[in-house]
Amino acid sequence: MKKSVLSIVVFIGMTCITIAQSPNKMLAISMQTLKDKIAGGWAGKMIGVTYGAPTEFNYLQRINNDSIKWTPADIKGSVWQDDIYVQLTFLMAMDKYGMEAPAVKYQEMLAKAGYHLWCANMQARKNYFDGIYPPMSGNPAYNYRADDIDFQIEADYIGFMNPGMIQNIINECDKIGHIMNYGDGIYGGIFLSALYSAAFFENDIQKVIETGLSSIPAESDYARIVRDVMKLHRHYPTDWKAAWRELDAKWGDVDISGAGSAFNIDAKLNGAFIVMGLLYGDLDDYKTLEITTRCGADSDCNPSNALAVIGVIKGFSNLPPEMQKGVKDVGDSVFINTTYSFNTAVEATYNYALKLILQNGGKVSGDSIIWPVQQFKPAKFESSFPSVVFDNKVSIFSKEKWKFNGNWNVFKVKSWDGKTETEQAMFSKSKGDELEFEFNGTGISLMGNWVKDGGKADIYLDGKYHRSIDTYYNYSKQEHRNISIWHVFQLKPGKHSVKVVVKGEKNKESQDSNIYVTEAIIYKTGAKKSDLYKFSFEK
Repeated sequence: MKKSVLSIVVFIGMTCITIAQSPNKMLAISMQTLKDKIAGGWAGKMIGVTYGAPTEFNYLQRINNDSIKWTPADIKGSVWQDDIYVQLTFLMAMDKYGMEAPAVKYQEMLAKAGYHLWCANMQARKNYFDGIYPPMSGNPAYNYRADDIDFQIEADYIGFMNPGMIQNIINECDKIGHIMNYGDGIYGGIFLSALYSAAFFENDIQKVIETGLSSIPAESDYARIVRDVMKLHRHYPTDWKAAWRELDAKWGDVDISGAGSAFNIDAKLNGAFIVMGLLYGDLDDYKTLEITTRCGADSDCNPSNALAVIGVIKGFSNLPPEMQKGVKDVGDSVFINTTYSFNTAVEATYNYALKLILQNGGKVSGDSIIWPVQQFKPAKFESSFPSVVFDNKVSIFSKEKWKFNGNWNVFKVKSWDGKTETEQAMFSKSKGDELEFEFNGTGISLMGNWVKDGGKADIYLDGKYHRSIDTYYNYSKQEHRNISIWHVFQLKPGKHSVKVVVKGEKNKESQDSNIYVTEAIIYKTGAKKSDLYKFSFEK
């Protein structure tokens, strides 16, 4: 594979010089500017996540046309946001075990952290306690959420400490990203980190995005959707809403883990909204925040990433004064379940950046840091769910579709006020009880509950033992209902059968040995809408 070509603008103080990627060319930046840009990145994360937090997942496959209320004082809420504290856990792992520590040490820190987790991170935590470690903990065979947004919103620190060193980013993202993600889920982290890496030296958003694209496989869906946003921006240069509608028509239903609903936490779609905000935001802080937020879906994570790119480009000292003040006011506040504040995170990231620059052949000359342009190749290609298309869902209460053997009972949950009860699952804890389901397709996710009284079961696929599952989950006093308790993809087209056999056994931490089942989600193999759809101006 040919080495990528990267055009970079080198900043020495306020002087800019355009250079091409070459082993004979050098990057240079002042110490003060480097720290200011790192601070701008962390500040952008804090500002953006609080700007969009009130609308998170309130606008699904629709544009947010409502009023947005935000003040710089709201930045104090960033100390409770997972967009910040999860990746600070990884920074703490670097502090404790060293930069070369194996991925399982990072997974262990994540799994044992005192906060709640969701989506791919949640599965990575569960996998750790089930004895499934990186890279398999993020592999789609063991992680139904492999393409989710998790790593995309947690890889910022990697980009912040690798200015102009994209091969470093690709290598580190390959290690850390496979803790919880795979394929497009990892490319989101690489792409965003590469944006930051370029943003240290480039203030042309188009070129920054092109650099990000050069770091990931061109054939990936993530690269395809970013190219689509760039194409839409060229066609609708002043109308982001028209571009959004076309993008949604083509890509709006790509989420595998949210199949059959408007909910979408897929990395690439949310990444596309980041790119849309950057292209239409014209380097304006508030405009970038507003557009990215109004795109909807994960509307706190996306403006957080978008403004972090702007923050690196401009540096903290060039952000609007009221934003600077809002961050400074909480600069020494410690992010929950970490040892870091904004000020100490900036200092640590700066120190790691210096260390990595020196490892890359750099040197300090007076107040300037100088190092060679780093050659890189795009990340290797991998696809989590190739040609996987949602087909249908079958509720456990469609009892004519399921075969029950033994003592299965209805599990009900109470409403928030305790006045009503709703049937939520069928459950059993009796050893030998069986549940059978037949389907026509190439993939299935069996949905149920991970709870503090969850037990163990054996799963048989087409009459053969597939693997055992443990449905206990009470880490950080958190439980999950209607979650994927077992899944499989890439089956031969046709009829298949799944049988759940209750073992009557439990994790030593569990309160009981119950197995809860809520529904089955069926998938087929075929062309995705994004593979067939043409934009209106292409027809």
